[in-house]
Amino acid sequence: MKKQPRSLWQRFAISLPYAWLVAFFLVPFLIVLKISFSQGAIALPPYRPVLDLTAGWQGIERFFTGLSFDNYRLLGSDPLYLLSYVKSLEIAAFSTLMLLVIGYPIAYGMARTPRRLQAVLVVLVMLPFWTSFLIRIYAWMNILQRDGPLNELLMTLHIVREPPVWLATDTAIYIGIVYSYLPFMVLPLYAVLEKLDESLLEAAADLGCPRWKTFWLVTLPLSSPGVLAGVLLCFIPIVGEFVIPDLLGGSRAPMIGQTIWMEFFGNKDWPTASAVAIVLVCLLVTPIVVFQHQAMRGGERS
Repeated sequence: MKKQPRSLWQRFAISLPYAWLVAFFLVPFLIVLKISFSQGAIALPPYRPVLDLTAGWQGIERFFTGLSFDNYRLLGSDPLYLLSYVKSLEIAAFSTLMLLVIGYPIAYGMARTPRRLQAVLVVLVMLPFWTSFLIRIYAWMNILQRDGPLNELLMTLHIVREPPVWLATDTAIYIGIVYSYLPFMVLPLYAVLEKLDESLLEAAADLGCPRWKTFWLVTLPLSSPGVLAGVLLCFIPIVGEFVIPDLLGGSRAPMIGQTIWMEFFGNKDWPTASAVAIVLVCLLVTPIVVFQHQAMRGGERS
């Protein structure tokens, strides 16, 4: 059967997402990539070379001859950047694991409640988004202060004798990240678990499978798309997180978002900051592309 040609509106609807990605992802990425090969300068803009098309071919030649890999060599030679990458990946990995451990039972419980209550629970999970993100982090700064409500509660319950230090520690960063990103883990898991065919669980029970084994062999594998979606939605933005570690954490071992901010606004070194950002994007995008490729190959084989 011969396929009918797409109408103008169909072609427009298909091309619109690609145009959005080109305009708001590819073009900015190429601009940052170009700056990462430049050199810092006390000028406006604060880097050289600048492409001058009015100079013709000589301007283009001067532009390309002025590009270099010095900024990327600096990233490999200065331990500050390596420690920032390692710190970011460490915090992102452990935070994502905690989010999964906390978020899965919440999503599972939401999916098993009566239908009339599920909408209410979804709203309660999304309720923190109705308040400004920055205000919520400032609220945690107040809670985690040495004389804040958390230490007062611990002292009143005689759990601790001296008020512990929370702010400017990794513990405060983990608390802020888990609190802020929990809905991003719960909602994808709930969307998958809510559609789970309960007849499969009943069949496993009829065959004598205990509940823990049913969960391990049936529920968990079928919810893997939600697990993957939640992990990606949390891990990727946590790696580049800036506000939470800057307000709740210390500066002894900054995350990569703090390092980029310091290079851009503190040192006014746009080329180095751009190189740091490009390497970060490559670190995050490469595993996703590899995973997607493997998933497509697996789908073709099946």
